[in-house]
Amino acid sequence: MSSAEPTEQTGPAVRSHSEHSEHPGHAQHPEHAQHSQRPERSPRPAPMPGLAESARLLTDSTTTSTALVADALARIEAAQPTLNAFRHLRAEAALAEAAEADRRLAAGERLPLLGVPVAVKDDTDVAGLPTHFGCDGERPPVTTDSEAVRRLRAAGAVIVGKTNSCELGQWPFTEGPAFGATRNPWNTAHTPGGSSGGSAAAVAAGLVPAALGSDGAGSVRIPAAWTHLVGIKPQRGRVSVHPHHDAFQGLTVNGPLARTVADAALLLDAAAGAHPDDFHRPPAVRASDAARRDPGRLRIALAWRPPLTLTGAGPGPEVRRAVAALAETLARLGHHVEEARPRYGLIGLTFVPRATAGIAEFAARHPEPALLDPRTRSALRTGTRLGGRVVRAARAREVRQHRRIGALFDASGYDVLLTPTTAVPPPRIGTFDRLSAWRTDVTMAAACPYAWPWNVLGWPGINVPAGFTRSGLPVGAQLLGPSRSEERLIALAAQLEDDLRWYEHRPPIS
Repeated sequence: MSSAEPTEQTGPAVRSHSEHSEHPGHAQHPEHAQHSQRPERSPRPAPMPGLAESARLLTDSTTTSTALVADALARIEAAQPTLNAFRHLRAEAALAEAAEADRRLAAGERLPLLGVPVAVKDDTDVAGLPTHFGCDGERPPVTTDSEAVRRLRAAGAVIVGKTNSCELGQWPFTEGPAFGATRNPWNTAHTPGGSSGGSAAAVAAGLVPAALGSDGAGSVRIPAAWTHLVGIKPQRGRVSVHPHHDAFQGLTVNGPLARTVADAALLLDAAAGAHPDDFHRPPAVRASDAARRDPGRLRIALAWRPPLTLTGAGPGPEVRRAVAALAETLARLGHHVEEARPRYGLIGLTFVPRATAGIAEFAARHPEPALLDPRTRSALRTGTRLGGRVVRAARAREVRQHRRIGALFDASGYDVLLTPTTAVPPPRIGTFDRLSAWRTDVTMAAACPYAWPWNVLGWPGINVPAGFTRSGLPVGAQLLGPSRSEERLIALAAQLEDDLRWYEHRPPIS
């Protein structure tokens, strides 16, 4: 990874609900000195109550939705010049919806998230806002909510805005000419990750209690790892991706980012469910119940070796130290933990056609292709070449991949696979600037070799905070399971959280 100092970055002021056709202005991003030691538990009060706590406060009439939403909007606006987490705000509409939620609450109505502010990623349709998905150029507002947003609204949530994503969600950083650079609240010289970096930065900084992201190759888990959050990649189909039936050739799923397991589980329960046109329809789970359940004594495989990426990547020393410490915690909690080597095979040969074909499908819809990043145009060409018969063959191999990698659980008897989420801590802003498409892919594969196989398989995984580097940057670990194992993973993550209390650590910007 590049160790060069980042050049000064600028990012757009957040667009409000009524600013669809205006080109955003720019605000400077001041640099912050790198932390010199591991963050201590902060005596400061929480910047905003979490998701479950917000719902409880509203139910108890301790606060109002109007107060919570107004506070979130004020925090977002104040942090935007520094963190640049949001692409669009719904200030006027969100406050009107909060006032309506207060009337419903006063009348005795109760819903899981009635009146609670949340954010969603810029790849997610919200009626009245454009869906840029990190791209430059103008797009008309969409007229219909995505299924996930519809379900969040049905649970009572107030969508305050849409968070930044890199272009078409391709990279583990959230930077681009359309919006500038989204920065990490733990150290603004570094990326929060990607592609759900805006959602991660917003939650880590306490701007919103929780946010929805999407994960096509680790895009929820990677930013969760690099911002000290819980990030859930659920089973394929658990949260609808409609209006897309099979996003990125089945690689991409929607999932929550939150500071606690209970909050992530609550958002997952609210967003989960299929649209009638969805291809994948797994049976329902009760994530919030699982977060209160003892996981029992589990057999956990610890894997250091990532799938073959041609980079020779493995965990850096500080990542290895943090994940090894987490493994020791799991053993102390009574689980059997031992090193193992999953049989990944040549899974990358099936990932590349699916990923690039998915990018090509999204890129082909852009009304001004010349505005796309040259790396996106390169992926579009590759995806077009590898589409059709090649991508169908890649998808057909998934059944054999399930059997081969699933042998870790079925034949070897492990319940959970533990790996680092990334090989390195969050890189500096600008690390990927001016790299060719090939060099970007190689650098990305070396930094993040662990997350993407579970997108090929369609199985669930959770990032949990694993601690900090000596310079104060967060790193994470993955809890991975076989098909439809979210409840077990959530219960295990909650047990870890009870012991490690990672939510007590807060970034300097919060």
